[in-house]
Amino acid sequence: MELVAVFTRRDPKTVKILNNNVPVYSIDEVLIFKEKIDVLILCGGSATDLPKQTPDFAEHFTVIDSFDTHAKIPEHFAKVDSAAKKSGNIAVISCGWDPGMFSLNRLYASAILPDGKDYTFWGKGVSQGHSDAIRRIEGVIDAKQYTIPVQKTLESVRRGETKDFSTREKHLRECFVVAADDADKAKIEQEIKTMPNYFADYDTIVHFISLEELKRDHSGIPHGGFVIRSGQTGWEKENKHIIEYSLKLDSNPEFTAGVIVAAARAAFRMKQNGETGCKTMFDIPPKYLSPLSDEELLKIL
Repeated sequence: MELVAVFTRRDPKTVKILNNNVPVYSIDEVLIFKEKIDVLILCGGSATDLPKQTPDFAEHFTVIDSFDTHAKIPEHFAKVDSAAKKSGNIAVISCGWDPGMFSLNRLYASAILPDGKDYTFWGKGVSQGHSDAIRRIEGVIDAKQYTIPVQKTLESVRRGETKDFSTREKHLRECFVVAADDADKAKIEQEIKTMPNYFADYDTIVHFISLEELKRDHSGIPHGGFVIRSGQTGWEKENKHIIEYSLKLDSNPEFTAGVIVAAARAAFRMKQNGETGCKTMFDIPPKYLSPLSDEELLKIL
């Protein structure tokens, strides 16, 4: 695989990348590379970038995105599928770990244990969206928010209990906040804990710390989580089974990049086979993700 170019909406002169041999261009120049690029990886956000960018670029390139607004994936798929089929390209959407790797694990586990229940836990890790929501509160200079699975519930699921847990029972949220000197901390804490869609449904812990402490102790972007399928088999459902898949990530974006690059390899192979349209991780034969040959895969894995 070869990195051909990086395209940006910023002034290309201001963007420095680690590989000095790879040029940075304006996004306006991307169509010049139509015949020179096998796969275009889109690194925009799911809120406003990808809903427009993915269908637009799928008309010209085979593309990969990491669209992660779960509820809107069917709608996004339909738009991208239409654009990619029009031009005979492949577009793989929602690549990452959830959606993506976790989706695959939920599919495999539910297919194997149809009589059962899925549980997904996220964390411990930094939620970038929730951290941003705190930073928008008046008087907040900076903040990091960690999503943490409730250990008691996690252990209950691992024992094979299949009850329905509330949002509050599954995760708690811990916030580290840098407030302005003249800010009303009690008011900030109240705003965080009552914020709908973000914190109101969770037990939330708020710590006020200095900017130096935030930079020293909370500068990384770790994340991870667990997908657990608890199921039963037998005439009397007497045999219990647990399938568990877990991730512990030092860097959420770097791990997600690993999934995206593997999907880019698969998209190229699918295009070579004459396939077109929108795909997800569900549509990719597992061996297409690997750089190894069929012979090597059979021998090693």
